[in-house]
Amino acid sequence: MGKHSVFILLLVLLLFCLSPSIYASEIFFFFEKGCPESGKINDFLQKRIKPNYPVIIKEYEVHDPGNANLLMDLARLYEAKEILEKGTPAVFIGDKAFQGSNRVIQRKIEQAVRLLATRSGVKSPLSRLQREKREEKFKRQITLPAVLGSAAVDSINPCACAVLVLLLGTILLTSRRKRSTVLRGGFAFTAACFFSYFLIGFGLFFAIQVTGIQRYIYIAVAVLAILLGLWNMKDFFWQGHWFSIGVPKSWQPVLKRITSNIASVPGAFGLGLLISLFLLPCTSGPYIVIIGMLSNTVTRRQAIWLLLLYNVIFILPFVIITLGVGLGFTTTARVEIWRQEKLPKFRFITGLVMFALGMTISVFLILGTI
Repeated sequence: MGKHSVFILLLVLLLFCLSPSIYASEIFFFFEKGCPESGKINDFLQKRIKPNYPVIIKEYEVHDPGNANLLMDLARLYEAKEILEKGTPAVFIGDKAFQGSNRVIQRKIEQAVRLLATRSGVKSPLSRLQREKREEKFKRQITLPAVLGSAAVDSINPCACAVLVLLLGTILLTSRRKRSTVLRGGFAFTAACFFSYFLIGFGLFFAIQVTGIQRYIYIAVAVLAILLGLWNMKDFFWQGHWFSIGVPKSWQPVLKRITSNIASVPGAFGLGLLISLFLLPCTSGPYIVIIGMLSNTVTRRQAIWLLLLYNVIFILPFVIITLGVGLGFTTTARVEIWRQEKLPKFRFITGLVMFALGMTISVFLILGTI
């Protein structure tokens, strides 16, 4: 082979590599027998598109219940309002959906086919639908266990429990040890924490959904969960080193002064509201993680029930402490001693759950499952 022949061969290979590749496109065509508009689109696809472009046309007659359900699933996935309202004829190509049979629609279909013929890695409509269903299944599987686990670790909230113990001790001293007053005060504090945490949580959930940044929030939630997990576990192994999660020591005298002046049920309810706002930034990492996660996995109605469930679990220790002290089964001093002894273990468990949740979300983000 001469030099000129080698040069020509290399030039041909170079041009072949630089030229756009042609990829077969899948067209999903939904039609109704006897419908004139469906007939027009069918003629257009068979006479204009199929002979001139590398396409695979998959036809679905909507009188078949399975095909009708598939059409509705795809229309919802593509957010194709016209298809949801009018039905056939409907065409799905790549990430585009079309309804109707006029010339404008036909031109748009051909443009979509032409563009898709030079693009690789574009998923077919059915592949997109299958991936969407896998994602929904995963979200349902992980959401409830994540809510239950995070609520459980958040319920052993060392800061809010410490304030409740101080409050109950103050009420015991000022009410001449009337157990009924202790019970009312403890339950008022608990109810305030429940309602304020729920309203704060749903407000954050609503704000995230309205802004439409759920995907970015999901990434941030994964990172936050891992950092919170490592931070809490750090306090188990190196208590007092660097910065610890919790109420700063400089705040503690202020909290004691506020608590020592409250001995009534309305005052206890107001203290619960204040503590919910005051301590949320530094003690409710699990709650913030779950809110961010829910914003990308559930509807608003589902979020209401899951946040209610979360907060019911969250206040259970408050109820137990109130009943224990109010009914005379224990004292505030014993509760505080027990809390201080178990605090490192509580933080380790919290850290372990948060780290596991963050890693799980991260793995599925990398795999593209969510």
